[in-house]
Amino acid sequence: MTAPSRSNGWGDAARLAFGTLTVLPAGVPSRVDRVVGGRAMVLAPVVGAVIGGVAAGVVALVQLVKPEAGLLAAVLGVLVVAALSGGLHLDGLADFADALGSRRDRETMLRIMKQSDIGPFGVVAIVGVLLLDVAALTACTQSGYGWQAVLIATTASRLTLPWSCRTSVPAARPDGLGVYVAGTVRPLTAAIPTAVVLAAALALTWPTPAHLAGSVAAVLLAVGTSFATTHRAKTALGGTTGDVLGATIELALPLALLSLALTV
Repeated sequence: MTAPSRSNGWGDAARLAFGTLTVLPAGVPSRVDRVVGGRAMVLAPVVGAVIGGVAAGVVALVQLVKPEAGLLAAVLGVLVVAALSGGLHLDGLADFADALGSRRDRETMLRIMKQSDIGPFGVVAIVGVLLLDVAALTACTQSGYGWQAVLIATTASRLTLPWSCRTSVPAARPDGLGVYVAGTVRPLTAAIPTAVVLAAALALTWPTPAHLAGSVAAVLLAVGTSFATTHRAKTALGGTTGDVLGATIELALPLALLSLALTV
């Protein structure tokens, strides 16, 4: 049997990235291993750009039809991002919040995260991040900066994945998504999509200095969120899981939107 070519590996990575991070039809990867998993995480910002692009189109359309309806545009934009993601990241946030909120031992927290129900900490976490998303995006839309903000923030929030799967982050359990992606991305490799996302964000906000500062802050906060969340996951769980990765995305999104809202 011949070894899969490098190009096929990236094709499988793209299918895995879109298949696990969105509800969009992506096809089934011909193979799933740690090489493909790592590449899928590197491609996560591309997935974020696609989701953010659709949401940006919705926000722009609402603002075109009804310029004064900033809240409506923001709500629809946030809903589009959540719907295209299949609500999976919000579910991961709820599971991670319930586990940490329990303040139990590692094995109990991992068991809580595998349960299908959502506890009070999970409910508060979901409601909290969605309110922040809508409030921050509303501020951006009211400043005429809505579609750019949702595109930048959604892409930046998916930038957390290569950093959350850097080589120093192990998997918390011997099964699940974490086994295929944890510890697969070298920091230097993660820096490449970071530079690309940062350059694209700056291009969208050029040449207003305040907007440029907001874009830089959005990207840096996303990266910082991945470091903070994976540190907490390593301390509490011994490593990362698919739920932790989803939680990191959902925590980075409102932070990115807030940084943009406060500078427009």
